[in-house]
Amino acid sequence: IENRRITTSFLQRLPGAEARYRALLPLFPWAVARFDLRGYDLVLSSSHCVAKGVRVPREALHVCYCFTPMRYVWDLYDDYFGARAPWAVRLLMPPVAAALRRWDRAAAARVRHFIAISRFVAARISRCYGREAEVIYPPVDCQRFRLSEDAGEFYLVVSALTPYKRVDLAVEAANRLGVRLVVVGSGPEERRLRALAGPTVEFLGWRADAEVADLYARCRALLFPGVEDFGIVPLEAMASGKPVIAYDLGGGRETVVPLAAGMESPTGLFFSPQTVDALVDAVRRFEANAHRFVPKVLRANAESFDRPLFKERIAAYVARRREEFSRC
Repeated sequence: IENRRITTSFLQRLPGAEARYRALLPLFPWAVARFDLRGYDLVLSSSHCVAKGVRVPREALHVCYCFTPMRYVWDLYDDYFGARAPWAVRLLMPPVAAALRRWDRAAAARVRHFIAISRFVAARISRCYGREAEVIYPPVDCQRFRLSEDAGEFYLVVSALTPYKRVDLAVEAANRLGVRLVVVGSGPEERRLRALAGPTVEFLGWRADAEVADLYARCRALLFPGVEDFGIVPLEAMASGKPVIAYDLGGGRETVVPLAAGMESPTGLFFSPQTVDALVDAVRRFEANAHRFVPKVLRANAESFDRPLFKERIAAYVARRREEFSRC
């Protein structure tokens, strides 16, 4: 991306926009609609919020690579604007969210084709927009991670510290089991999580990519307790030869091969329900079966999501859709 020309919206120039961008959410649709794409015959939008709402010429093909419908006003409204939000936000957001949902549906209707990052997101696109979406999984850059054969020194969480990530489950499980847990990431939940943590839990904040890769290689397993649309972090752990203990819902179901009777090549195991008790039980099951996880098998699973394969799949999809569009 460093070698590409980047054109930003007027929001980029507003004072304090970088730090308080969430407060500008009601302006996002207006901003994206102001981009001038005259002269383009192919537009690929990469959207988790409003990018799909870009206006394209009638003669242009618009393909949206969709990370999720606008989560702030659909599935995760309560997480962002529920009981923990300031009272003024709770008062103002219902009509704003209703307007954004109407805009979101209208914007989705103008997209020619959707690509979803997972079957989980494809189902959400169908539910929110009434649209079909083909699934092409996001890439993991396997070359960034070294394969480790070591048993590992600690459990690891790599996550933004926001409520829906449920890092609190990992912290409380580590407290109860007395195992070492390293948490990489920061966010609005950090103060609460630090207060919750016992002596075996360490918070590192955000770290450089190289340091995170080293932590993957040295960890015992990754804990992944939230519901994610896809979840690239489990694949990064697997690329390092490390198993994943994940909540049994969301995109993790599509990347983790679960430990089960007769399964020869597991890459992790699931827990359910989304409780501390269930996660504690999963960690104990992992410890009893750690010998069944083979680092080279874990790496091979991650490589099936590697960047070159993603490029091939996207290029083939776009070529097919352009050929169809040219016949319209």
